[in-house]
Amino acid sequence: MPSGELFIVATPIGNLADLTHRADRVLREADVVVAEDTRRTRVLLAHYGIDRTLLAMHEHNEEAMAPQLVKRLRDGESIALVSDAGTPLVSDPGYRLVRTAIDAGIAVRPVPGPSALMAAISAAGLPTDRFVFEGFLPSRQAARRAALERLQHESRTLVFFESSHRALSCLADLEAAFGSERYAAVCRELTKQFETVLRGPLGELRALVAGNAQQQKGEFVFVVAGAEPDGDVQMERALELGRVLQNHLSGSQAARVAARFFGVSRRDLYQLLDAGSGD
Repeated sequence: MPSGELFIVATPIGNLADLTHRADRVLREADVVVAEDTRRTRVLLAHYGIDRTLLAMHEHNEEAMAPQLVKRLRDGESIALVSDAGTPLVSDPGYRLVRTAIDAGIAVRPVPGPSALMAAISAAGLPTDRFVFEGFLPSRQAARRAALERLQHESRTLVFFESSHRALSCLADLEAAFGSERYAAVCRELTKQFETVLRGPLGELRALVAGNAQQQKGEFVFVVAGAEPDGDVQMERALELGRVLQNHLSGSQAARVAARFFGVSRRDLYQLLDAGSGD
């Protein structure tokens, strides 16, 4: 394996069989494995019979660790960065190290694999062409509700991480913000023995989770449908884009592109653009 390179290695989120062949090779050949929690990573390495030097790097020491690790990279060592589970840097530490390595001219190589985010949206049954990942919402209810209020009119699919001790209260806040009929998926313990994916209106999901203590345990990903776009607002946005495009395209071409982008009627948009061009 090339020396002096930083590898960002995705590890299983539950099922240990999900480690990729490439990730296995990188972890075996790296000079150092940097982990958020060395105890958890040691379990994974032991399962695969991998014996490597382990260093702990977490949110409390990353700023101090980053320059030290980059020095080791400059000295020719290869480093594999892992998180507790899944893809590093997705709601986990690592950004400072990656940025420090990039600034130092170190090659940074992603080794893709398991991700709770991608696993959840793939199984939710909601549009995945455009989505918004919000990570963990604020722990305090007032701040959490304020954050959700800002997302009430977001038309893209929404994805949130949540821990077991706030899962039910977060579901209640999602219902309050988006309404009891908004479709969602509650993904719990993905790839683990007690994996469940509940799908349906938020009101029904909250009631299901509230009525079953087992469904309140584990690690959660909430996937929520985006708001239905307001037709008038979308047409205004399409009209604005169409006017800009008219500087480079014909009226019909501008209408076709803008209408497709905002999901409005091409004919209606063309008529508005044509009327405006005649003023």
